[in-house]
Amino acid sequence: MSKYLVALDQGTTSSRAIVFSREGTIVASHAVEFPQHYPHPGWVEHDPEDILESQVQALREAVALSGIHAGDIAAIGITNQRETTFLWDRQTGKCVGNAIVWQCRRTARIVEQLVEEGHGEMIRRKTGLLPDAYFSGTKLKWMLDYYNLHEKAARGELCFGTADSFLCWNLLTGRPHVTDATNAGRTMLFNLETQDWDDELLELLGIPRACLPKVVDSSGPIGMLDPAILGRPIPVTGMAGDQHASLFGQACWNPGNVKNTYGTGCFMLMNTGEKPVRSENGLLTTMAWRIGGKPTYALEGSVFMGGATIQWLRDEMKMITRASESESIAESIPGTGGVYLVPAMTGLGAPWWDMYSRGTLVGMTRGTGRAHIVRAALEAIAYQSEDLMQAMAKDCGHKPDRLQVDGGASANAFLMQFQADISNVRVVRPQVLETTALGAALLAGLGCGFYTGMEEIASFWQKDLEFVPTMDDGTRIMNLRGWHKAVERSLDWAEH
Repeated sequence: MSKYLVALDQGTTSSRAIVFSREGTIVASHAVEFPQHYPHPGWVEHDPEDILESQVQALREAVALSGIHAGDIAAIGITNQRETTFLWDRQTGKCVGNAIVWQCRRTARIVEQLVEEGHGEMIRRKTGLLPDAYFSGTKLKWMLDYYNLHEKAARGELCFGTADSFLCWNLLTGRPHVTDATNAGRTMLFNLETQDWDDELLELLGIPRACLPKVVDSSGPIGMLDPAILGRPIPVTGMAGDQHASLFGQACWNPGNVKNTYGTGCFMLMNTGEKPVRSENGLLTTMAWRIGGKPTYALEGSVFMGGATIQWLRDEMKMITRASESESIAESIPGTGGVYLVPAMTGLGAPWWDMYSRGTLVGMTRGTGRAHIVRAALEAIAYQSEDLMQAMAKDCGHKPDRLQVDGGASANAFLMQFQADISNVRVVRPQVLETTALGAALLAGLGCGFYTGMEEIASFWQKDLEFVPTMDDGTRIMNLRGWHKAVERSLDWAEH
């Protein structure tokens, strides 16, 4: 009898594969990093071949490390960076160019024009999204315009998809052209009410329906893994965008449950149940997941530069050699000395939604040193997350008293304690930090009948640590006031 589940976690900076036991514990894991490409200021791209090769390598290595046989795997789940946009030829499978990453700002002018023409409210009403270059729809329009491919797309000769679609097409037998409802909901082309692509939005952006994938549930049969990859076909029965998979993996199954993932960006989601909640405070209405044809919704706030802020300190500024160093450096001083870093290198997400804000470092004195800037970078991640929590509290009428956290940067104890302090909530970290991959595996397990239902997997979530707020109200208010003052300095900076 098959005993294991595997998750493919295709992220922004690496592709990972994790083998899970039936009880949701990690048996083996392997990640493969791949290059980021920045051809122009504000542009971010990935080579599709890098995505594919790194994901296959990660899968093979994880299974090899686990010591299990392919026959022991009940099913595979896929989770992915969401809005990153791929466009490929249906016959050859070759992409027309590099994938445009979710962080890329090249389509800001297209978005501006949509808003200027008065389409903003219609887009928000239908998709739950605020018009922004973040989402896939304008990226796809840009590709069709730039490569002059509208006619080819209309003839059905091209396939559009996010990373989940691209992986399914390339890794599954029969080349299914599919996406799940959570990823579809991030394109700015998907109608939350009808649960289908929206003809008015497609016409507005000049996108033919013929190039779009079929929208499937987040849990259920999708296809079979190509036997050439692991030596035998394996069912792929779960698929969800990374933040939705994380919400599921954190067992946030009830309305009001909130999680924050500290990955490349930070993404806070609150389960709102069977009805979409419209935000009045700059948050997005999004899918949580769709199972058995039944949608569950969420409110979401996005921070574009979370862990990426620490990568920037390491790779561009050379202030640290390893991300883990940032914790001890931050703890080596009692505060930032009034220094604030606003990491708006690719604009600001919720609740600001400013495509033209840029990274800003303020409050420096002659005594400012490396440790102050490193600590300010970590604090900035928490400040941005607190802005999201405040927006959720306004939309829902109450602030949650508990924040469930995951993602790579949640291993940083300084950051987690500062988050608890600045948000004045309990921050709870699970034993399995890879909840995005866990969520994908659990969705796959449900989708193939490996589990009898949600009740069976409810006990899998286990607490590791809880961070309790210790900061006094006066200090918290003063710190937040300084942060918002710094954010104001960063707004509307870039030329447009």
